[in-house]
Amino acid sequence: MKIVNYGQRSNSIEEFLKKHHIKSILEAKEFCLSHGVDCEKIVRGIQPIAFDDAVDSYTLGACVAIKDNIKDAKEVCLILGEALQAFCIPGSVADTREIGFGHGRLGAMLLDEETKCFCFLAGHESFAAAEGAIGIAKTANRVRSTPLKVILNGLGKDAAYIIARINGFTFVDTEYNQKTRELKIRKEIPFSSDEKGQVKIYGAFDVNEGVAIMQHEKVDVSITGNSTNPVRFQHPVAGTYKKWCNEHGKKYFSVASGGGTGRTLHPDNVGAGPASYGLTDTMGRMHCDVQFAGSSSVPAHVEMMGFIGMGNNPIVGATVAVAVACSQAVKENK
Repeated sequence: MKIVNYGQRSNSIEEFLKKHHIKSILEAKEFCLSHGVDCEKIVRGIQPIAFDDAVDSYTLGACVAIKDNIKDAKEVCLILGEALQAFCIPGSVADTREIGFGHGRLGAMLLDEETKCFCFLAGHESFAAAEGAIGIAKTANRVRSTPLKVILNGLGKDAAYIIARINGFTFVDTEYNQKTRELKIRKEIPFSSDEKGQVKIYGAFDVNEGVAIMQHEKVDVSITGNSTNPVRFQHPVAGTYKKWCNEHGKKYFSVASGGGTGRTLHPDNVGAGPASYGLTDTMGRMHCDVQFAGSSSVPAHVEMMGFIGMGNNPIVGATVAVAVACSQAVKENK
Protein backbone atom coordinates (compact mmCIF):
# COMPACT_ATOMS: atom_id res chain seq x y z
CA MET A 1 0.00 0.00 0.00
CA LYS A 2 1.32 3.42 -0.95
CA ILE A 3 1.88 5.93 1.84
CA VAL A 4 2.67 9.60 1.33
CA ASN A 5 6.35 10.25 2.06
CA TYR A 6 6.75 6.60 3.08
CA GLY A 7 10.52 6.74 2.73
CA GLN A 8 10.73 9.31 5.50
CA ARG A 9 8.27 7.47 7.73
CA SER A 10 9.26 3.88 6.98
CA ASN A 11 11.41 3.22 10.04
CA SER A 12 8.87 4.39 12.61
CA ILE A 13 5.97 2.64 10.84
CA GLU A 14 7.89 -0.61 10.53
CA GLU A 15 8.92 -0.40 14.18
CA PHE A 16 5.26 -0.02 15.12
CA LEU A 17 4.29 -3.01 12.96
CA LYS A 18 7.06 -5.15 14.45
CA LYS A 19 6.28 -4.14 18.03
CA HIS A 20 2.64 -5.19 17.67
CA HIS A 21 3.27 -8.24 15.47
CA ILE A 22 1.44 -6.93 12.43
CA LYS A 23 2.75 -7.96 9.00
CA SER A 24 1.35 -5.05 6.99
CA ILE A 25 -1.20 -2.26 6.88
CA LEU A 26 -3.29 -4.41 4.54
CA GLU A 27 -3.37 -7.19 7.14
CA ALA A 28 -4.41 -4.64 9.77
CA LYS A 29 -7.21 -3.37 7.51
CA GLU A 30 -8.57 -6.87 6.89
CA PHE A 31 -8.40 -7.65 10.62
CA CYS A 32 -10.34 -4.49 11.52
CA LEU A 33 -12.99 -5.15 8.87
CA SER A 34 -13.43 -8.70 10.15
CA HIS A 35 -14.33 -7.18 13.50
CA GLY A 36 -16.74 -4.65 12.03
CA VAL A 37 -14.47 -1.60 12.22
CA ASP A 38 -14.04 0.26 8.91
CA CYS A 39 -11.52 3.01 9.61
CA GLU A 40 -11.68 4.37 6.08
CA LYS A 41 -15.44 4.83 6.35
CA ILE A 42 -15.08 6.53 9.73
CA VAL A 43 -12.20 8.84 8.75
CA ARG A 44 -13.60 9.87 5.37
CA GLY A 45 -17.05 10.16 6.88
CA ILE A 46 -15.64 12.93 9.07
CA GLN A 47 -13.37 14.61 6.48
CA PRO A 48 -13.89 13.28 2.92
CA ILE A 49 -10.70 14.96 1.65
CA ALA A 50 -8.43 13.31 4.24
CA PHE A 51 -5.31 11.65 2.79
CA ASP A 52 -4.77 7.90 2.67
CA ASP A 53 -2.11 8.06 5.37
CA ALA A 54 -4.75 9.30 7.82
CA VAL A 55 -6.81 6.19 7.11
CA ASP A 56 -3.74 3.95 7.39
CA SER A 57 -2.62 5.38 10.73
CA TYR A 58 -6.03 4.87 12.32
CA THR A 59 -6.23 1.39 10.81
CA LEU A 60 -2.98 0.36 12.50
CA GLY A 61 -4.04 1.78 15.85
CA ALA A 62 -7.48 0.18 15.66
CA CYS A 63 -5.95 -3.18 14.81
CA VAL A 64 -3.74 -3.09 17.90
CA ALA A 65 -6.60 -2.02 20.16
CA ILE A 66 -8.84 -4.85 18.98
CA LYS A 67 -6.04 -7.45 19.07
CA ASP A 68 -5.16 -6.43 22.62
CA ASN A 69 -8.83 -6.67 23.62
CA ILE A 70 -8.96 -3.09 24.95
CA LYS A 71 -12.50 -2.30 26.08
CA ASP A 72 -11.94 1.18 27.55
CA ALA A 73 -12.30 3.75 24.75
CA LYS A 74 -9.97 6.14 26.63
CA GLU A 75 -7.20 3.54 26.48
CA VAL A 76 -7.94 2.97 22.79
CA CYS A 77 -7.33 6.68 22.20
CA LEU A 78 -3.83 6.33 23.63
CA ILE A 79 -3.11 3.41 21.29
CA LEU A 80 -4.38 5.47 18.36
CA GLY A 81 -2.05 8.26 19.49
CA GLU A 82 0.87 5.85 19.36
CA ALA A 83 -0.05 4.87 15.80
CA LEU A 84 -0.47 8.50 14.77
CA GLN A 85 2.96 9.30 16.23
CA ALA A 86 4.48 6.49 14.14
CA PHE A 87 3.37 8.39 11.04
CA CYS A 88 5.20 11.59 12.03
CA ILE A 89 8.24 12.29 9.86
CA PRO A 90 11.37 12.22 12.09
CA GLY A 91 12.72 15.69 12.80
CA SER A 92 9.56 17.44 11.57
CA VAL A 93 7.51 19.94 13.57
CA ALA A 94 4.92 17.23 14.13
CA ASP A 95 7.53 14.82 15.44
CA THR A 96 9.15 17.39 17.71
CA ARG A 97 5.82 18.33 19.28
CA GLU A 98 4.74 14.67 19.49
CA ILE A 99 1.43 15.54 17.90
CA GLY A 100 0.36 11.93 17.51
CA PHE A 101 0.62 11.29 21.25
CA GLY A 102 -1.07 14.64 21.86
CA HIS A 103 -4.10 13.77 19.78
CA GLY A 104 -4.37 10.46 21.60
CA ARG A 105 -4.33 12.18 24.99
CA LEU A 106 -6.87 14.75 23.84
CA GLY A 107 -9.23 12.03 22.64
CA ALA A 108 -8.90 10.24 25.98
CA MET A 109 -9.62 13.48 27.79
CA LEU A 110 -12.85 13.98 25.83
CA LEU A 111 -14.04 10.53 26.86
CA ASP A 112 -13.18 11.16 30.51
CA GLU A 113 -16.22 11.84 32.68
CA GLU A 114 -14.44 14.80 34.31
CA THR A 115 -14.57 16.67 31.00
CA LYS A 116 -18.07 18.12 30.77
CA CYS A 117 -17.74 20.63 27.91
CA PHE A 118 -15.47 20.74 24.86
CA CYS A 119 -15.21 23.80 22.64
CA PHE A 120 -13.99 24.34 19.10
CA LEU A 121 -12.74 27.91 19.43
CA ALA A 122 -12.31 29.45 15.99
CA GLY A 123 -11.51 32.76 14.34
CA HIS A 124 -14.82 32.23 12.56
CA GLU A 125 -17.18 29.29 12.41
CA SER A 126 -15.71 26.79 9.99
CA PHE A 127 -16.58 23.58 8.24
CA ALA A 128 -13.53 21.90 9.77
CA ALA A 129 -14.75 22.61 13.30
CA ALA A 130 -18.15 21.32 12.22
CA GLU A 131 -16.59 18.11 10.88
CA GLY A 132 -14.80 17.52 14.16
CA ALA A 133 -17.88 18.34 16.22
CA ILE A 134 -20.06 15.93 14.25
CA GLY A 135 -17.53 13.15 14.72
CA ILE A 136 -17.56 13.64 18.49
CA ALA A 137 -21.30 14.23 18.83
CA LYS A 138 -22.17 11.03 17.00
CA THR A 139 -19.91 8.76 19.03
CA ALA A 140 -18.56 10.07 22.34
CA ASN A 141 -21.73 9.65 24.37
CA ARG A 142 -22.00 5.96 23.47
CA VAL A 143 -19.31 5.23 26.04
CA ARG A 144 -19.85 8.09 28.50
CA SER A 145 -22.16 7.98 31.53
CA THR A 146 -22.83 11.70 31.28
CA PRO A 147 -23.15 13.32 27.83
CA LEU A 148 -20.24 15.48 26.64
CA LYS A 149 -21.39 18.94 25.69
CA VAL A 150 -19.81 20.10 22.42
CA ILE A 151 -19.93 23.74 21.39
CA LEU A 152 -18.48 25.95 18.66
CA ASN A 153 -17.51 29.50 19.57
CA GLY A 154 -16.40 31.83 16.81
CA LEU A 155 -16.38 35.38 15.53
CA GLY A 156 -19.54 36.44 13.72
CA LYS A 157 -23.19 35.60 14.32
CA ASP A 158 -24.11 35.27 10.64
CA ALA A 159 -21.35 32.71 10.09
CA ALA A 160 -22.47 30.75 13.16
CA TYR A 161 -26.08 30.72 11.95
CA ILE A 162 -25.09 29.49 8.49
CA ILE A 163 -22.86 26.69 9.80
CA ALA A 164 -25.59 25.64 12.26
CA ARG A 165 -28.21 25.51 9.53
CA ILE A 166 -26.00 23.57 7.10
CA ASN A 167 -24.92 20.97 9.67
CA GLY A 168 -28.06 20.65 11.77
CA PHE A 169 -26.58 22.23 14.91
CA THR A 170 -28.38 24.50 17.37
CA PHE A 171 -27.66 28.19 16.84
CA VAL A 172 -27.49 30.20 20.08
CA ASP A 173 -28.20 33.91 19.62
CA THR A 174 -26.47 35.92 22.34
CA GLU A 175 -26.27 39.55 23.40
CA TYR A 176 -23.40 40.83 25.53
CA ASN A 177 -23.68 43.91 27.74
CA GLN A 178 -20.28 45.61 27.80
CA LYS A 179 -21.18 47.73 30.84
CA THR A 180 -22.49 44.98 33.11
CA ARG A 181 -20.47 42.18 31.46
CA GLU A 182 -23.57 40.03 31.35
CA LEU A 183 -24.33 37.54 28.60
CA LYS A 184 -27.95 37.18 27.57
CA ILE A 185 -29.28 34.20 25.61
CA ARG A 186 -31.87 35.72 23.31
CA LYS A 187 -32.96 32.50 21.61
CA GLU A 188 -31.85 29.05 20.54
CA ILE A 189 -32.68 27.69 17.09
CA PRO A 190 -32.20 23.91 16.67
CA PHE A 191 -31.81 22.74 13.08
CA SER A 192 -32.16 19.02 13.82
CA SER A 193 -33.47 16.76 16.55
CA ASP A 194 -30.71 14.12 16.40
CA GLU A 195 -27.27 14.12 18.05
CA LYS A 196 -26.09 16.95 15.79
CA GLY A 197 -28.80 19.14 17.24
CA GLN A 198 -27.10 18.75 20.63
CA VAL A 199 -24.08 20.70 19.33
CA LYS A 200 -24.48 24.37 20.18
CA ILE A 201 -22.89 27.01 18.02
CA TYR A 202 -22.23 30.59 19.14
CA GLY A 203 -21.20 33.65 17.20
CA ALA A 204 -19.55 36.49 19.12
CA PHE A 205 -19.03 40.12 18.13
CA ASP A 206 -15.75 40.48 20.03
CA VAL A 207 -13.33 38.93 22.52
CA ASN A 208 -15.33 39.96 25.58
CA GLU A 209 -18.42 38.18 24.32
CA GLY A 210 -16.32 35.17 23.32
CA VAL A 211 -14.91 34.88 26.84
CA ALA A 212 -18.39 35.30 28.35
CA ILE A 213 -19.60 32.39 26.20
CA MET A 214 -16.73 30.21 27.50
CA GLN A 215 -17.65 31.15 31.08
CA HIS A 216 -21.35 30.53 30.47
CA GLU A 217 -20.71 27.03 29.14
CA LYS A 218 -18.01 26.29 31.75
CA VAL A 219 -15.68 25.01 29.02
CA ASP A 220 -13.19 22.42 30.29
CA VAL A 221 -11.19 21.75 27.11
CA SER A 222 -10.90 23.72 23.89
CA ILE A 223 -8.95 23.64 20.65
CA THR A 224 -8.31 26.83 18.69
CA GLY A 225 -8.58 27.28 14.98
CA ASN A 226 -5.55 29.07 13.62
CA SER A 227 -5.36 30.93 10.35
CA THR A 228 -8.32 33.31 10.45
CA ASN A 229 -8.49 36.24 12.87
CA PRO A 230 -5.83 34.93 15.28
CA VAL A 231 -5.19 38.37 16.76
CA ARG A 232 -8.75 39.55 17.11
CA PHE A 233 -10.50 36.49 18.44
CA GLN A 234 -9.56 32.90 19.24
CA HIS A 235 -6.15 33.33 20.89
CA PRO A 236 -7.17 36.35 22.99
CA VAL A 237 -10.35 34.50 24.02
CA ALA A 238 -8.43 31.38 25.05
CA GLY A 239 -5.77 33.38 26.88
CA THR A 240 -8.24 35.63 28.71
CA TYR A 241 -10.45 32.70 29.66
CA LYS A 242 -7.42 30.78 30.93
CA LYS A 243 -6.47 33.75 33.14
CA TRP A 244 -10.03 33.86 34.50
CA CYS A 245 -9.97 30.11 35.18
CA ASN A 246 -6.65 30.38 37.02
CA GLU A 247 -8.06 33.18 39.19
CA HIS A 248 -11.23 31.22 39.99
CA GLY A 249 -9.71 27.79 40.58
CA LYS A 250 -11.26 26.16 37.52
CA LYS A 251 -9.45 23.54 35.47
CA TYR A 252 -9.14 24.41 31.79
CA PHE A 253 -7.03 22.60 29.21
CA SER A 254 -6.20 24.69 26.15
CA VAL A 255 -5.10 23.10 22.88
CA ALA A 256 -3.68 25.16 20.01
CA SER A 257 -4.05 23.65 16.54
CA GLY A 258 -0.76 25.15 15.43
CA GLY A 259 0.12 27.63 12.74
CA GLY A 260 -2.22 28.62 9.96
CA THR A 261 -1.27 29.01 6.34
CA GLY A 262 -1.94 32.70 5.88
CA ARG A 263 -4.10 31.67 2.95
CA THR A 264 -6.92 34.11 3.68
CA LEU A 265 -7.22 37.84 3.14
CA HIS A 266 -8.25 38.66 6.68
CA PRO A 267 -6.51 41.77 8.09
CA ASP A 268 -4.55 39.83 10.72
CA ASN A 269 -2.97 37.61 8.09
CA VAL A 270 -2.39 40.37 5.55
CA GLY A 271 -0.73 42.49 8.22
CA ALA A 272 1.60 39.66 9.16
CA GLY A 273 2.37 38.82 5.54
CA PRO A 274 4.68 35.83 5.10
CA ALA A 275 5.03 35.64 8.88
CA SER A 276 1.35 34.77 9.38
CA TYR A 277 2.21 31.16 10.19
CA GLY A 278 4.63 32.27 12.88
CA LEU A 279 2.13 34.81 14.21
CA THR A 280 -0.68 32.40 15.01
CA ASP A 281 1.77 29.67 16.03
CA THR A 282 3.39 32.02 18.56
CA MET A 283 0.06 33.28 19.90
CA GLY A 284 -1.02 29.70 20.48
CA ARG A 285 2.02 29.11 22.66
CA MET A 286 0.97 31.99 24.91
CA HIS A 287 -2.03 30.13 26.31
CA CYS A 288 -1.89 26.47 25.29
CA ASP A 289 -1.22 23.41 27.41
CA VAL A 290 -0.37 21.47 24.26
CA GLN A 291 0.20 22.61 20.70
CA PHE A 292 -0.30 20.76 17.46
CA ALA A 293 0.99 21.88 14.07
CA GLY A 294 -0.53 22.80 10.76
CA SER A 295 -4.00 23.82 9.75
CA SER A 296 -7.11 23.09 11.78
CA SER A 297 -8.81 22.20 8.50
CA VAL A 298 -6.52 21.69 5.47
CA PRO A 299 -5.05 18.14 5.13
CA ALA A 300 -2.18 19.23 2.86
CA HIS A 301 -0.92 21.76 5.39
CA VAL A 302 -0.93 19.28 8.25
CA GLU A 303 0.91 16.86 5.96
CA MET A 304 3.49 19.59 5.28
CA MET A 305 4.20 19.75 9.00
CA GLY A 306 5.25 16.10 8.90
CA PHE A 307 1.99 14.60 10.14
CA ILE A 308 -0.91 12.84 8.45
CA GLY A 309 -3.07 14.50 5.80
CA MET A 310 -6.10 15.51 7.83
CA GLY A 311 -7.14 18.77 9.50
CA ASN A 312 -6.46 18.93 13.24
CA ASN A 313 -10.11 19.57 14.09
CA PRO A 314 -11.39 16.58 12.10
CA ILE A 315 -8.60 14.47 13.65
CA VAL A 316 -10.13 15.13 17.07
CA GLY A 317 -13.45 13.76 15.85
CA ALA A 318 -11.80 10.80 14.11
CA THR A 319 -9.83 9.79 17.20
CA VAL A 320 -12.96 9.69 19.35
CA ALA A 321 -15.04 7.95 16.66
CA VAL A 322 -12.48 5.21 15.92
CA ALA A 323 -11.84 4.66 19.64
CA VAL A 324 -15.54 4.18 20.34
CA ALA A 325 -15.92 1.83 17.37
CA CYS A 326 -13.01 -0.32 18.59
CA SER A 327 -14.29 -0.36 22.16
CA GLN A 328 -17.73 -1.47 21.07
CA ALA A 329 -16.30 -4.13 18.73
CA VAL A 330 -14.29 -5.66 21.58
CA LYS A 331 -17.22 -5.56 23.98
CA GLU A 332 -19.50 -7.20 21.43
CA ASN A 333 -16.83 -9.78 20.53
CA LYS A 334 -17.35 -9.28 16.83
